[in-house]
Amino acid sequence: MKKQIAALLAGALCVSALAGCAKTDEKAADPNAAGGAEDKTITVGASPTPHAEILNAAKDVLAEQGYTLVVQEFSDYVLPNTALDEGDLDANYFQHIPYLNTFNEEKGTKLVSAIEMHYEPFAVYPGKTASIDALADGASVAVPNDGSNETRALLLLQDQGLIKLKDGIDPTVSATVLDIAENPKNLKISEIAAEQLPRSLQDVDIAVINGNYALAAGLNVNDDAIATESPDYGKVYVNTVACREGDENSDKIKALTEALRSDAVKKFIEDKYQGAVVPVF
Repeated sequence: MKKQIAALLAGALCVSALAGCAKTDEKAADPNAAGGAEDKTITVGASPTPHAEILNAAKDVLAEQGYTLVVQEFSDYVLPNTALDEGDLDANYFQHIPYLNTFNEEKGTKLVSAIEMHYEPFAVYPGKTASIDALADGASVAVPNDGSNETRALLLLQDQGLIKLKDGIDPTVSATVLDIAENPKNLKISEIAAEQLPRSLQDVDIAVINGNYALAAGLNVNDDAIATESPDYGKVYVNTVACREGDENSDKIKALTEALRSDAVKKFIEDKYQGAVVPVF
């Protein structure tokens, strides 16, 4: 009888030990569990040019802090925010602050600006017509079709004397072609998805193109543009690294901030883009 009791006790101890081992293994495998391994991978969604290029320039700086940076490239202006909101990304880097604010209002998301990085001068590029002065009556013009960027494009056309917007339109207000009060040249303005604008150049007289898509198409604001926005407007549209609300002070975002705002990354931006991308730090 004593031998049976001893055997039962020994079996219970083995089961208890195995359970303890299993819990220990689960804790080690779960980076979020107390005492578990820290997640040292930062996943950031970005437009290919210049945002992904800038992020890649920060990889070595992040590696010195023990972090691995994974850059996922997106070609549009919606999916990077959707992926961030759903938790598939730790951050994204592709948009300016007015666009982020508009996206939150329209989609009900809670994404915030975490790191203000740069602005890209918005510009008019020639298609079938080589200059602003040469535009004929009824000339065709392509502009971005999303709220904040369309406003920016229309303000640039207004600054060139091509149109006049209704009173009260400024860089912080969303405007469309319906807000044009005067159009003396009877310009035919087409609203086109921002990523399609460079390809539209062959079909229109001029196009107002976002800096990142211009760069991706081999266009440089200093060499190819026929008109550029006021720097005062440009600084309103600072491109930012965004994250989910509440993550601004996380270890990952702090490490990303330190790396992206390093001297090495600033030099990379200035040397590579020659004024087509202007750092704000």
